[in-house]
Amino acid sequence: MIDDKEPCCDDPNITLSLGNYVCLNCGMVKGKELVSHEKRAYTSQEVNERRRTEPTWRTFGPRTLIGISAPDSKGNHLMPRRQAMFNRLSKIQGSLINSLERNYWEAKPKLVALARKLNIPEYVSETAWTIYSEVAKQKLTMGRSIEAFTTASLYAAIRIHNFPKLLEEITEVALIPLRSVHRSLALVVRKVLPPLKLKYKPIGPAPLIYRFGADLDLSISVQKRAYELLLKAKAKGLSIMGKDPKGISCAVLYLAAKGTPEKLTQTAIAEVGHITEVTLRTRAKQVKQLLKDEFKKKNAQDDDDDI
Repeated sequence: MIDDKEPCCDDPNITLSLGNYVCLNCGMVKGKELVSHEKRAYTSQEVNERRRTEPTWRTFGPRTLIGISAPDSKGNHLMPRRQAMFNRLSKIQGSLINSLERNYWEAKPKLVALARKLNIPEYVSETAWTIYSEVAKQKLTMGRSIEAFTTASLYAAIRIHNFPKLLEEITEVALIPLRSVHRSLALVVRKVLPPLKLKYKPIGPAPLIYRFGADLDLSISVQKRAYELLLKAKAKGLSIMGKDPKGISCAVLYLAAKGTPEKLTQTAIAEVGHITEVTLRTRAKQVKQLLKDEFKKKNAQDDDDDI
C-alpha cells in the first residue's frame, strides 16, 4: 500500500518496480505491492464483499469443468432429468481428458501448497512447475510417487536460483521420506534439466554460514570470522568434495563463536544445521588441524589480554 501522508519530494512520480512503489525522482520507497495475499472472510457480509467473480484461467486442461452437483450457478436446484444429463456430460468430459492433464491436476495443487507453506517466491515456483511439466511429459512419474517428484522439482528450482532452503526443511513440510526425494531428484538432474538448459547448482558452505548465523542470533562479527576461517581452511587444503556443506559451515561457526560471549553448545548448532554432533566435532577438528597456527596466535593474544 502507498503511504501518501508524507510527500517524498516536490514532484513525486510513483511507479511499481520489483514489487515496491518507488518514486522515480527522489528514489524513495513508498510501500509494497502485496500479491496473492487474500483477506480471509469470517462473516456472511465479508464473504459477499470479498467474493471475486472474475474467471480463473488455468494453463492446462479445459477452461470449463462440468461438475456433479444438484444446484446450478445461481443456486437453484436442477430437475432430475437435467441433473442426470450433466452427470453424463461430466463422465464424457472425464473420458476426453488425457493422462497428462490428470497428472497436472493432481500435481499442481500439491506444488502450490508446498511452495506457500515454505514461503517460496513465485519465480522459483514457476521454475519448479516448468521442471515438473517436463517430468510428466517424459512419463517419469509412471510407477513412482508424484509427491516425491513435486518436492524434487521444487528443490531443483531452489538450487537453480540459489534460494537459501535446505532439502531437509522441504521434506519435513512435505512429509515425504528423504530417500524417495533423493531418487526423484537424481532423475530430475540427469534427464530433465539438460533439455530445459537449466543448471543445477549444489549449495556450498559459504551462504549457509550467514543463514545458520542468523538462525542462531549470532552477531555479524562472528559470522564474518567464520567466513574468514572457511577461506583460510580452503587455502590450507580443506576439501569440500564429498562432504556435507552443512557440517563445514556449522563447524566454522562453532569455532568462530568459541571463546566469545556468544559461545553456543554443539547441540544447538547441530539442530539448526540438521546434522549430528559427531559430524560437527569431526569437521571442527579437521578445520582446527589445518588452522592450528591461527588458533595458537589467537590463544596467545587472549592470554596477553588477560595479563
